[in-house]
Formats: sequence, structure tokens, C-alpha cells
Amino acid sequence: MTKERDVDQVLVECVQNGDKQAFGLLVLKYQRKLMRLILFFVKDHAEAEDIVQETFIKAYRALPSFRGESAFYTWLYRIGVNSAKNHLNSQRRRVSTLPENDTQDSDSFNDSDGLRESNTPDSVLASKQLAEKVNETMNALPEDLRIAISLREIEGLSYEEIAEMMECPIGTVRSRIFRAREIIASKIRPLLDTAIDKRW
Repeated sequence: MTKERDVDQVLVECVQNGDKQAFGLLVLKYQRKLMRLILFFVKDHAEAEDIVQETFIKAYRALPSFRGESAFYTWLYRIGVNSAKNHLNSQRRRVSTLPENDTQDSDSFNDSDGLRESNTPDSVLASKQLAEKVNETMNALPEDLRIAISLREIEGLSYEEIAEMMECPIGTVRSRIFRAREIIASKIRPLLDTAIDKRW
């Protein structure tokens, strides 16, 4: 991890000294990871791409003042998460003008590997329902819980990195992730406990 941070710091210093190609290397290195993170919050692919692009533009403009007190990617992800939050806040202000049932993309976990071996219509339906419930529950989580658990479970970041990114104590991060997991577990437990043939 330290090696990665050192490489990033060298690239950052090159950018600060006027080497635009070095920033291109940072974009190549992190754009897919950043896109994956943003897509977790913003379901529309085109909107997520815009937010990723906006994040890199903001990072490039702010890079002269970057001092390396945190890892570059932690700093970049914080910009990305804040950009996604701003986008979600502006969407909430417009949400009253949108029609209901605008949640077509709620089956992103659709054919999970664990359920693939028994590919019967019932098991496919059960898998889809489980995925929908997980997505629905994740989307309904308070913003601080949703961000914390996505950084941990989707991005695989450490508690320390998440604390740095969310600008809060590690204990708060642990508490948010624990609460998010408890909420998700409570929502999917009925689906897991009920046999497929008895659910109806």
C-alpha cells in the first residue's frame, strides 16, 4: 500500500510541476474504480460518467494545493463521494416532478454466482428478489451509512481510509458499517429463511 501511495505521490508532484501526462496516468489508474463507486450511488451510467469526469476536473484544479497528507486516491474518492452527494441532493429537489416506479435498474445483482447452479425458474426468481431487496435496502439507507458500507464492501477500503475520506473517527465508521449491515440483514432475512416453494 505504501508503494502505491509513493507512486501516486511522484505522479502528483510531476503534475504539480506542469506534467499533464502524469495526471493522465492517475486518471487511467483510478477511473474504473471511481466509476464503480459512483455507479453505486447514481444508477444512470451517463450521469455517473459525468460525475467521474467532474471529479477528475475538480481534482486537477485542486492538485496544486494537495500536500500529500492523505493518500491521493483517498483524497480523490472524497471529491468523488462529495460530487455524488451533491448530485443526489439536486436530484432529491427534483424528485417530486418524476413519475413513481422509476426504479428499473434495481436488479444489478441479478444472477449471482451462489445461486447459479440451480437455475430453475423458482431459483432465478428468488435470486432476483433477493438482489432487488438488497438494492432497495441499500438505496434507502441514510446517506452516511450507504457511503460507509459501499466504501467498505464495494471498494474494499480499510476503516482508516474510510474515516479519512468521510472525515470522521474510526469508531463512527465501524458503527455506521455495523448499522448498515444490520439493516440489510434484517430486510433480507425473511427471503433467506423462507423456502422457495413455501414463499407463496
